[in-house]
Amino acid sequence: MKIAFTKMEGAGNDFVVFDFTKSGFELKATQIQRLADRHFGIGCDQVLVVEQADGPDADFRYRIFNADGGEVEQCGNGARCFVKFVHARGLTAKREIRVRTLGGVIVPRLEDDGEVSVDMGPPAVELPLQQRISLANEVVDLTILSMGNPHAVQVVADAERAPVTTQGALLERHPRFPNRVNAGYFQVCGRQRIALRVWERGAGETLACGTGACAAAVTGILRGLLDSPVAVEARGGTLTVSWAGGDNAVWMKGPARSVFEGEIEL
Repeated sequence: MKIAFTKMEGAGNDFVVFDFTKSGFELKATQIQRLADRHFGIGCDQVLVVEQADGPDADFRYRIFNADGGEVEQCGNGARCFVKFVHARGLTAKREIRVRTLGGVIVPRLEDDGEVSVDMGPPAVELPLQQRISLANEVVDLTILSMGNPHAVQVVADAERAPVTTQGALLERHPRFPNRVNAGYFQVCGRQRIALRVWERGAGETLACGTGACAAAVTGILRGLLDSPVAVEARGGTLTVSWAGGDNAVWMKGPARSVFEGEIEL
């Protein structure tokens, strides 16, 4: 079976996007793993699937699969690519769309400057703000919250030297997080600027993480370290996160673009 795809990226977070609005989604976890493999497949952090809306309160259904084949609730960088994809394919003429995910309905909007803003909804923050978790031979201080998917966020002195690939991998599968967790490490560079690295569950470290950027900015604002809007500098590019606090929605803005299109035999 041959299937058409579009390779896309948002601040270096890369995706393989499929249009399943006219047929049923049938890819198995092993096929998704193969697609995501950077040697034997197309290569990506996540596979994104566009489906018809399953209710009157959304324009599309948006499904996200990590490189390990597991389906997850949310992906902010993917949401920006999503709106660019459905416009390019002629699936909608709306500049603002409502998209249903496992984590709820989000609202991405195509802006005049070519970037995309996404209403990510309000954060769900666990109290107390600073929680301690024993990990191997150390104790780490975390802020635990959800942006439609789970995040454990730390403030670090130097993001480049943070133990993302070692400690992050352990945090992902810590018993405290039965559904696994995304581990974020951010460095405060000013009242409105941070440097961020994220270990994403099921994908490893990525060049950017949209929900991770939102989680880090919310954490910094709640801890009194940051003021909105926050420029979040990831290794693949910069995202802007705005949040007025409380039950207000978190807004994320950043780039998204197509890299190439093709067909692959499955």
